[in-house]
Amino acid sequence: MKVLLHQCCGPCSIYPAIRLREDGHELHGYFYNPNIHPYTEYKKRLETLQTYNTQHNIPYTIVDFYGLRPFIAMVEAMRQPASSIIANRCEGCYRMRLFKVAEFAKANGFDGFTTSLLYSRRQKHDLIRSIAAEAAQQQQIDFIYEDYRKGWQVGIDLSKQEAMYRQNYCGCIYSEEERWLKK
Repeated sequence: MKVLLHQCCGPCSIYPAIRLREDGHELHGYFYNPNIHPYTEYKKRLETLQTYNTQHNIPYTIVDFYGLRPFIAMVEAMRQPASSIIANRCEGCYRMRLFKVAEFAKANGFDGFTTSLLYSRRQKHDLIRSIAAEAAQQQQIDFIYEDYRKGWQVGIDLSKQEAMYRQNYCGCIYSEEERWLKK
């Protein structure tokens, strides 16, 4: 199968890329992450991913869109009531990205798509799976599901071996704020 892998970053792409290739899929990476902030973080993740894809012969497409304002607007539009902003932001973020991934996959002749978001133990796995399945149904394309969290340590070890930039928050400005407030 010709599979589009949505890539949130280089380190999280390692294990899904390994598994997809083990299963015999023709792999193509896709970077669309307007949720990542600040701009310096966005650029670090993008550059790390480009290096990883090049070194591992993964063809890829970059949608180079630093989307702070649309991301904030999307989160604000989902706020109801004000206290739910934390709960709703992830759903909106996943929808924003996964529906675009499914649309790109369908428009460009891929047989299916998946996402490196399914690798992270810190993401809302069931919500990602549900939204990706909904996007796949809307576009009439296959969503290739696998719980990539089982390769968590493999991805960490390989990313360290390759001296990759490894981030310590999901990428959104709200997560960044929470990270610093905990300190």
